[in-house]
Amino acid sequence: MVGFIVYDLIFLALFTLFVIIFLYTRKHNLQRQGILYLYRTQLGVRFIDKFAKRFKNILKPLQYVILVSGYSLMVGILWLLGRTVYLYLTTPIANVIRAPPIAPLIPYFPKIFGLESFFPPLYFAYFIIALAVVAISHEFAHGVYFRFHKLRIVSTGFAFLGPILGAFVEQDEKEFEKAKKFPQLVILAAGTFANVLMTLIFGIILWLFFVNSFVASGIMFNTYAISEVGVNELNVLELADFDENLIEVELNGYKYFAGAESLNNAKENGIDKIFVYDDSPALRNQIKGAITEINGEKIDSYEKLANVIDSYNPGDEVNIKTVTLEPGRGTIDESFEYDIEFSERDGKAFLGVGFSPLNTNGFIGWFYENVIAKIKNPFVYYESDLGDLGWFIYYLLWWIVVIDILVALFNMLPLGILDGGRYFYLTIWSLTGSEKIGKKAFKFATWAILGVVILLMLRWVLIFF
Repeated sequence: MVGFIVYDLIFLALFTLFVIIFLYTRKHNLQRQGILYLYRTQLGVRFIDKFAKRFKNILKPLQYVILVSGYSLMVGILWLLGRTVYLYLTTPIANVIRAPPIAPLIPYFPKIFGLESFFPPLYFAYFIIALAVVAISHEFAHGVYFRFHKLRIVSTGFAFLGPILGAFVEQDEKEFEKAKKFPQLVILAAGTFANVLMTLIFGIILWLFFVNSFVASGIMFNTYAISEVGVNELNVLELADFDENLIEVELNGYKYFAGAESLNNAKENGIDKIFVYDDSPALRNQIKGAITEINGEKIDSYEKLANVIDSYNPGDEVNIKTVTLEPGRGTIDESFEYDIEFSERDGKAFLGVGFSPLNTNGFIGWFYENVIAKIKNPFVYYESDLGDLGWFIYYLLWWIVVIDILVALFNMLPLGILDGGRYFYLTIWSLTGSEKIGKKAFKFATWAILGVVILLMLRWVLIFF
């Protein structure tokens, strides 16, 4: 991992140098706009025009799909924003994650915000390639529907913010605003529709690559077996000899291990029940990592793990092999072996590993549960037939898929600076027949969303005080 970061930083430095030289030698086409530098050209204009003419029979009926996609994305992002607000207002501060509710999508953001348990590393190489796919497809779709509706494209080009780049298709703004509402709506939603399309295409490529290049080779657990018990019923014994942060306790003749801090906090605050660890071989031996073998038998699924354990009796001794992985990557960091004796539960052999859902709050929680965990099971350890190259390609495709859908959703927020802002304004105008109402609704939505974001960020900041 460290080695690749070095290569990635070298690539970042070389790419930045290339951007500086490129812009300096073409400064006659360069214009500063705020913090951005815009490089204008006619590159691609002719191709966009030919594409719009050649596929006009497809582009015409596709407009209605694009409109539905735009409204679906807008409803989706507003629902996610509402869900995030609800969770941040109703969840105790102690349960709110360290990451801010709105995190910038920049290289290395999972590491910066402590989200490496949820996201793989976002190296600069991944970021710049994924951004190119997202930006070019997005702007190309805008341009195609500009020309389909006979609206002029002034220029195409790239926007630079340091080494980070984007693409744009520049239209005649006055001509665009004078166009009928339907063409405007289609043009505005076409970019995000292209991102949805790229999500589907690269999602299929990712799935095909994954099923043909990876094989399940172990099961990863993230906790030990736990039980909920009454605090006042516990008989406190002594500190655990294998972990100074755990206290051995007893209840109804059964031994458990409670976190020292959790137990003290419960007693001080009058909490009735707490979760404690069961007395298990996995806990006592501090087994960690992904279980790959038990007595030489390969473990590649939950079912295989359960069946192998059930094939033994309480008291049987076995050899268990595990591997730990480099943070945020699929490659092996360390390998371990444990000789353990199964204990007993309900008359069967008991190891005592657990699988706690990696849930979090707000948009990140929804995104993890519904996107990330659907692509690759977070509790399965996979090996790549291509080694490190396989993981590099996998995560590159993964980030292209993820960034595409994130951009599609975010860009349809009814916010002034985004496509969704004017899309919302035109929609309200069309529904009410009043441009004045449309403008008021647009302003209200913009300020309401900005206000919500500020409140969420303030709520997050309070966690640290």
